[in-house]
Amino acid sequence: MVKKRLKDILERVNSGHLSVAQAMEELRFFPYERIPHARVDHHRFMRTGIPEAILCIGKSIDQVKSIAQNILKRGGNLLVTRADEATYQALKDLDERMCHYPVARMITLIQEPCAETEGLVVIITAGTGDIPVAEEAKVTCNALGSRVDTLYDVGVAGIHRLLDEEQMLSRARVICVVAGMEGALASIVGGITECPVIAVPTSIGYGAQFQGLAALLTMINSCAPGVAVVNIDNGFGAGCLAHKINRIGEARRTAP
Repeated sequence: MVKKRLKDILERVNSGHLSVAQAMEELRFFPYERIPHARVDHHRFMRTGIPEAILCIGKSIDQVKSIAQNILKRGGNLLVTRADEATYQALKDLDERMCHYPVARMITLIQEPCAETEGLVVIITAGTGDIPVAEEAKVTCNALGSRVDTLYDVGVAGIHRLLDEEQMLSRARVICVVAGMEGALASIVGGITECPVIAVPTSIGYGAQFQGLAALLTMINSCAPGVAVVNIDNGFGAGCLAHKINRIGEARRTAP
């Protein structure tokens, strides 16, 4: 996306459609751009492979809309997390192509689609209540170009449901395990698969799970090697990490 934009600016200068001064003005905002309540990081995708995302928590709808407008006018892909219906309706005023994922609580607008990977991310939940966090990871992976399969409601209370899906697990390049309650599912998946496992504790469960703390501690203390843990309910972070692992595998697969 960044290379394409630079090439586009150069071509417009060479063709006479853009003056050098105008090109410099566009490039002036390339590292980041100050607006009254934010500094929008337009270089983040080039540095990390992940575009800057807008977390709606703590922001007014007008602030979210202003940041989104800034990202879109500079040609960036838009990822908005923890978004509600009112935010979606406001962002639709900017572009009717906005995609809303109510379960994931995300809004996206992909102006420059990423190349789809051959590698597969498999996202697993222990229960149905964990699906919103899993969907956040799924939408994130898809927006970044990773293929995703999902396997929902296969928790340890009926582990045969997971073991029946051995073929899907064997195809995964990386697996995200999303679980609340005691969070034991991540250790089980880590103990039966060879790919990296990203454990995502959720705040789903009865009182003594302490809003996800019990699952978080179980996952951190996993005895299965090769399990990494993100923060409670952090489907977005899990999706970004899964994509990065997947992308590294893709680069090695296609290397000469």
